[in-house]
Amino acid sequence: MRRLTRTVATAALATALALVSACSSGSDSSDAKSGKGGGLEKVTYLTSFGNFGRDSYAWVAKEKGFFKDAGFDVEIKPGQGTGGVIQTIVGGQADFGPVDLTGSLLQVGNGQAKDFTVVAAIQQRTMAGIASVEGKNIATPKDLEGKKLADTPGSVVRNLFPTYARLAGVDASKVTWVNGEAQALIGTLASGAVDGIGQFVVGQPTIEVVAKKKAVMLPYSNVMQDLYGNVLITSSKIAKEKPEMVKKFTAALLKGLDYSLANSKEAGEILKKNVDAANPAAAAAELELMAAYVRSGNTGTALGTLDSGRVAKSIAILQGAGALKQNVTPEQIIDFSLAPKA
Repeated sequence: MRRLTRTVATAALATALALVSACSSGSDSSDAKSGKGGGLEKVTYLTSFGNFGRDSYAWVAKEKGFFKDAGFDVEIKPGQGTGGVIQTIVGGQADFGPVDLTGSLLQVGNGQAKDFTVVAAIQQRTMAGIASVEGKNIATPKDLEGKKLADTPGSVVRNLFPTYARLAGVDASKVTWVNGEAQALIGTLASGAVDGIGQFVVGQPTIEVVAKKKAVMLPYSNVMQDLYGNVLITSSKIAKEKPEMVKKFTAALLKGLDYSLANSKEAGEILKKNVDAANPAAAAAELELMAAYVRSGNTGTALGTLDSGRVAKSIAILQGAGALKQNVTPEQIIDFSLAPKA
């Protein structure tokens, strides 16, 4: 980890703070603008949360021509967390995007969302967690009591926190949450305005660049080990009416994911090419950390697989913690016929 941190330590503060500024370019969009799309199907894709390295695989799939080869002209836009991505896709403003599976279960189980379908896994374990920096007297979950945390309202980290707190022995009523924008969270932590932020654990290198302090990470997976991380979703309408299209898009995206994990430095440079303010070293470091979450458990080399039994365990964890107001089944939100096979 120290080696990864050193690789990004020379990055400028302003650059790191602006990681999620979006700027669109790439082979697919160039064809579209020049009128040479060749009958490609237009697709709008949302990232999970801004344009960090953890989401760079979509830009890689675009830049390397994986989307084009599958028949798609893809526009990539920055997402704003699980709640925002679901709302945008269900509303018809986007076609695909990654959301945290646990967050989506919470949304469905509490009547906050419907009409979307999970079609593949991106990470086999949740990367959600709380991030702080040394000097804040936070070393264990219990230390969060009396502290102020920031995150976007629709973030899975924030929505899952009551369950995490209960299982980790934390009095959630003693923790104060304030709203923050995705692109400003790390800067807010670095400024000292809050004690911690909701953040995927792979954000550690970027946090240390910006804050110039050692990051302290509290992964949710330490207390909730059966939870999946991000999964790819589309609208229930698209899943029902265009199943072959969904399979082709999923395969192209996962090809980008596979390539990115094997070529993290190149993926970071591709992100930089498409997102002006991106930090390629930080992006590469995030991908290197993310690899263990994408391939874990008994999935072997197959990316994107989903296991009904594991999803049922996740639901049971949430039900046991009193986090779901109504019953949810794996088949209610996942179309296993569309997901990659193990």
